[in-house]
Amino acid sequence: MNTFSLMIQGTTSDAGKSTLATALCRLLQRRNIIVAPFKPQNMALNSAVTAAGGEIGRAQAVQAYAAGIEPHIDMNPILLKPNTDIGAQVIVHGNAIGNMNARVYHDYKSTAKIAVLESYQRLLKQYQAIIIEGAGSPAEINLREKDIANMGFAESVNAPVIIIADIDKGGVFAHLVGTLDLLSTSEQARVIGFVINRFRGDISLLQSGLDWLEARTGKPVLGVLPYLKGFYLESEDAVATEQIFDKKNTKLKVVIPITPRISNHTDWDPLRLHPQVEVILVKENQPFPPADLVILAGSKSVQTDLQYLKQQGFGDYLQHHLRYGGKVLGICGGYQMLGKQLNDSLALENVTPFRSNGFGVINMNTELAPEKQLQQQTATLPWADNKKITGYEIHAGVSSFDHSPSKESTHAHSHFCQLSDGQNEGYLSDDNAVIGTYLHGVLEHPEGLEAVLTWAGIKEAETFDYDVFRNNEIDRLADSCEQHMDIEKLIVNAKKFIPIINKNNGRSLEN
Repeated sequence: MNTFSLMIQGTTSDAGKSTLATALCRLLQRRNIIVAPFKPQNMALNSAVTAAGGEIGRAQAVQAYAAGIEPHIDMNPILLKPNTDIGAQVIVHGNAIGNMNARVYHDYKSTAKIAVLESYQRLLKQYQAIIIEGAGSPAEINLREKDIANMGFAESVNAPVIIIADIDKGGVFAHLVGTLDLLSTSEQARVIGFVINRFRGDISLLQSGLDWLEARTGKPVLGVLPYLKGFYLESEDAVATEQIFDKKNTKLKVVIPITPRISNHTDWDPLRLHPQVEVILVKENQPFPPADLVILAGSKSVQTDLQYLKQQGFGDYLQHHLRYGGKVLGICGGYQMLGKQLNDSLALENVTPFRSNGFGVINMNTELAPEKQLQQQTATLPWADNKKITGYEIHAGVSSFDHSPSKESTHAHSHFCQLSDGQNEGYLSDDNAVIGTYLHGVLEHPEGLEAVLTWAGIKEAETFDYDVFRNNEIDRLADSCEQHMDIEKLIVNAKKFIPIINKNNGRSLEN
């Protein structure tokens, strides 16, 4: 198959790499080009589970969605999930192989590169185009040795590169010129142009700067993408706090504490987007306001986040919230925290074995385990007219508690859902105040969202289809790129790319 590749690198984190890669996947898909996303190495706590039970970065799952294909582990062969300030869980081809600190992982990169190239070669045989996303910036001098995420990878597979910068942050010309200048001669040669992202205002006032940039670098500006007001795309890693649109007359107030190792925070995106719901994110040392619903989200380091919440006074707030009729939803790690005890007997999250007390809302104990549960699920909600939901499991822990119902409740009200294989999952308290579940993504399904909103207190919840909204936003992004970039020319240049390198080319000594 005659496959072409194109790599998007950024001057900084959050410059727009994921966004542009998503747009290009959708634009190529519109042209009936079979395209796949690829990110050699991703560092993020926001992940997704493939149909085959592998774990990859959330951004690559979104890009696969934009391309109209199923996510696969080869689209993100190396995923790093930080669990301390200097270490991370290392996931290779969808499966965790252990925890490594930064120095150990640096030595491991030679092995990781083999896995990266294996995945890339497999994608080349299946797709007509590969849209590659870099990580961070290619100009991080201290990270260039053994690099597999940016120019090190591009050089290995001879991929052309676009460098994107966010003008909304300021200093866009310094970012682009500085980044290019810090690259080696051979790396500079594979940069086919720049893209400026999130521009506001009159483009004519920017033209003199664009002319200077092209003259200074010899590289064309391939597009200036406008700031899209109210644009939504699932966050790759950082917790999204920007207001999507103004809401009036909301009927439900949701409070979510943001913990240091919070993960899979896209779980509450459908609530942020729902017109009847106000979502309040509570950060460190901020007071917890009154709420109708409190959500405890997932966590990469459950005991660390549990201790953080205790230090913030969340335990007293939680008891007060429940005493006065509030509802609580615990998802994955948050579900575990609502139990009585968390036991790390194998020291998976701690230096030594450690046992901690949870908030005691659920009569449940959890033993942290080395093997992750990774699978997509379909289920029904017995307590909500058997409404159908979809979701996915991604946890390392085994929870045990007494499912026996009290005299006042029915057996159906003891579990959150019934999985398609007939197994019961999760917890629903007898007083209907607390839900706990290991399933992520349940609010993305219209029926699941409606059921939870009704349970939380909205008598007539408006129907909101998250999938339709997400697809429309990707189309809006793609339309903008179509308007402000010459996509046909970009495809031609990517297909015919042959780097023109000086005789004494190659990586400079500092690489």
